[in-house]
Amino acid sequence: MAMTEADITAMIVAAIPDAVVHITDLAGDGDHYAATVTAESFRGQSRIAQQRRVYDALGGRMGGVLHALQLKTGVPTS
Repeated sequence: MAMTEADITAMIVAAIPDAVVHITDLAGDGDHYAATVTAESFRGQSRIAQQRRVYDALGGRMGGVLHALQLKTGVPTS
């Protein structure tokens, strides 16, 4: 069963409460998404550490229920 945009957002925000999450369904199939996640708590962390936090928030669903996620992370600019 595919994940919804709301499911992905909820899981990320549950693990990273200050995250602002924008999800786009790339193929319309519920399996291929792009996500932009910004959070003040990412400040001072490498891009790899930021992305690891997001993948950890998804609880091992990558490659299974969630087939593909194009991910961009960063800190708020304003």
